[in-house]
Amino acid sequence: MQMNKTVLVLSGGMDSVTLLYRLIDFGHEIFPITFDYGQRHVKEIEAARNFCDKFGLPHKVVDVSSLRDVLGGSSLTDDIAVPDGHYAEESMRITVVPNRNLIMLSIAWGYATSIGAYNVATAVHAGDHFIYPDCRPEFIKSAEQTLRLAVEGMGDTPRILFTPYLNFSKHDIAEQGRALEVPYEDTWTCYKGGDIHCGLCGSCTERKEALNGFDPTEYAA
Repeated sequence: MQMNKTVLVLSGGMDSVTLLYRLIDFGHEIFPITFDYGQRHVKEIEAARNFCDKFGLPHKVVDVSSLRDVLGGSSLTDDIAVPDGHYAEESMRITVVPNRNLIMLSIAWGYATSIGAYNVATAVHAGDHFIYPDCRPEFIKSAEQTLRLAVEGMGDTPRILFTPYLNFSKHDIAEQGRALEVPYEDTWTCYKGGDIHCGLCGSCTERKEALNGFDPTEYAA
């Protein structure tokens, strides 16, 4: 089994794209996987696809959008307004999609098992811990143990759930991306799913703070 063979959960946002560039810089053989879970900001999938085309990577897009029928109550998938403001505000909890990361990681781990990949990489980071329970270190530790058990005895199975940004802030990620010359203007963050970034939602607010001083993004506000 190749230790640098990696399945990457690639959303098309600045965090996962920075991780893509980091893995490329480390010489990994990368198999990106992107999820259509019915998100209103579906434009992020196009961004992910463009980066995979740029590097000639075998991109998988998995349609799990039917899960909207059983994972309701989030402004990312339902007809509920995406709130403006900072992630630290209580109102941002409406953007949580229940169990989203575990569902994605389960599929990514299965994919990695099927192709004999050593790692499954995801760009969860410390800025998400406050609001998203499936981005916290205790979740990642438990999920890795569970995912390993799920394929135990199946031969060459993934060994590592690679989360290098788990204790990084969004600004830390942006600084790494800057060093790697990540074209952040080609990534997509905004939760509202317009033609350009709204500049007001929690995701845009966090992006502005992280890219302060070198932000190439066009915002509506």
